[in-house]
Amino acid sequence: MLNSLENRVIALAGLHQACAMVQQTARQGKIISPPVQTCIHSLFKVDAESVIDVYGSLYDLKTGLDTLIEQFEFDKPSAHDMEITRYMLALVYLERKASRKPALMDRLASGIRAAAKQADYFSEVHNNVLANLAELYQQTISTLSPTILVTGEQDVLSNPENADLVRALLLAGIRSAMLWQQCGGRRWHFLFARKKILREALRLRQSLSVH
Repeated sequence: MLNSLENRVIALAGLHQACAMVQQTARQGKIISPPVQTCIHSLFKVDAESVIDVYGSLYDLKTGLDTLIEQFEFDKPSAHDMEITRYMLALVYLERKASRKPALMDRLASGIRAAAKQADYFSEVHNNVLANLAELYQQTISTLSPTILVTGEQDVLSNPENADLVRALLLAGIRSAMLWQQCGGRRWHFLFARKKILREALRLRQSLSVH
């Protein structure tokens, strides 16, 4: 069943992973790591058989689960990263605004289909594919307000390849926010269902340690 706590937490982990990779890229520059590849891959899995299939496997979301747990743990407020929280809440908000604009959603869908065809020839994380995803983000999500202000090293963000990856990752964050919403996720859950979300994230994270 799509609408389940497990599926919501998986999608939320995907969202947190995208936010963590945006932060890392803005600070350190372009690194095509497995967590980055998972985020970009999720954009092209539009006909996935399950929520976890969007990302590949639960192990591919390890970074997202770890980030989610750090952000939601009540007894470790010092570990909460307000920058990650800001990105995450902004993406959830912008996804809701985008979903109410059919023309924008059609443009997103057609742009991702075009990028997917390009990825078949190159790879999902090829510079040309990332550049097209970045342009798609600018033509769609960036037209909504408020725009997301990504903070990082100026010399890093001024590099076009780094900027392209940041925008592509933000688009992946929108994908995960959309999936979270489809699974029954609501913004009020961040206030009133934090314990349930944290328990489920810890359970999923623990299941990775068992295998």
